[in-house]
Amino acid sequence: MFQKVLIANRGEIAVRVIQACRDMGIVSVAVYSEADREALHAQIADEAVCIGPARAADSYLNMNNIISAAVASGCQAIHPGFGFLSENPDFAELTTEAGLAFIGPTAQTIRLMGDKAEAKRNAIAAGVPVALGTDGAVADFAEAEREAERIGYPVMLKAASGGGGKGIRVAQDASELKTAYDNASSEAQANFGDGRIYMERYIHNPRHIEVQILGDSYGNIVHLFERECSVQRRHQKLIEEAPSAFVDEDLRARMCSAAVDLAKRVGYRNAGTIEFLVDSDRNFYFCEMNTRIQVEHPVTEQVTGVDLVCEQIKVAAGEPLAFTQDDLLLRGHAIECRINAEDPSREFAPCPGTLVSMHLPGGPGVRMDTAAYQGYKIPPFYDSMIGKLIAYGADRAQAIARMRRALAETLFEGVITGTDYQMHILRSEAFEHADFHVNSIANGDFDR
Repeated sequence: MFQKVLIANRGEIAVRVIQACRDMGIVSVAVYSEADREALHAQIADEAVCIGPARAADSYLNMNNIISAAVASGCQAIHPGFGFLSENPDFAELTTEAGLAFIGPTAQTIRLMGDKAEAKRNAIAAGVPVALGTDGAVADFAEAEREAERIGYPVMLKAASGGGGKGIRVAQDASELKTAYDNASSEAQANFGDGRIYMERYIHNPRHIEVQILGDSYGNIVHLFERECSVQRRHQKLIEEAPSAFVDEDLRARMCSAAVDLAKRVGYRNAGTIEFLVDSDRNFYFCEMNTRIQVEHPVTEQVTGVDLVCEQIKVAAGEPLAFTQDDLLLRGHAIECRINAEDPSREFAPCPGTLVSMHLPGGPGVRMDTAAYQGYKIPPFYDSMIGKLIAYGADRAQAIARMRRALAETLFEGVITGTDYQMHILRSEAFEHADFHVNSIANGDFDR
């Protein structure tokens, strides 16, 4: 087992990894930018190293500075968290070349599944259903026009190297294609440095359901069931839950089996997520694979009893999985609300500022993953997430009741958050009856 691990991230996920390290008796090393000198992860880690100025490109995306910090502090491994460099194959490769373990899949696997078009080809080869679309990225707009006619409108345009809901647009007909193509490509270029776009048939009002998988270095791969991630705005998730109230036993078996088959085909190691779009008839289609820990991993931890971050570390250290698929059972229901410093009344505009005071909820079945503290100044340079509120219950009704109670007790003064908006969703008839899809916020389904 590792003696010392560096966490190449910030915010609540850095705190979460530090907690896992502490549970395992591993010394944690945090890295921080100059803007994060007073951040919680930099204060609670056993050691902390400044890696550059506030701008992410000069700090949390500076591969050489991060690896130098790991080597200089005597670490044996780097945990990338999510976002930043977590799905960058070059970073994974440089980490191993420096003699360190990368707590994630191999660089080869990240490249294989990080390119969305290549991931789709592997899904097809593994027998996983995919939506009709292009075989890879289109060369230019002229090819996009031809492919759209072949696929049939409406079509979805997606960043070939994307993730996190960036670089995605929908064209309902030919008149919308040029604007959708230009906007998707420019957003993809700005966020991923790669403006290539691929296309697929748009599925009307689908569910966004994902399967958590975990694999070791000995060919053992298991799934930890599914998560429902359909409550989202502009492809950004707001509320997640496990399991999905829409998924029946037959669909669960088919989706989870498909996820494991795909993971086995690419020789997957460590934690990862296979994302699917599911139509109203419970037909599912491969969407993408996230080759990292997910923001919403706590709901899976709650319903399976598996500490996913600790398992990530064990697998990276060369340990085999300590459990089989038959050992994993679903118990109860969990819901997660992402708490962001943003204003829902202004199109969810980020609202950085100082947390003048705060109160975090507690009581039975409530968990809060956060890096916030009273007096903390939320910087404007990074993601606006303050934390993640998780409620667990014996069933979905109890989980909803506990989340409503927890949201009512949550207080952040000095910044605007979306907790009132999430409470509005939790109280809606659509959410109570699990009658929603990825477009429900845009369609006003939670307002009726």
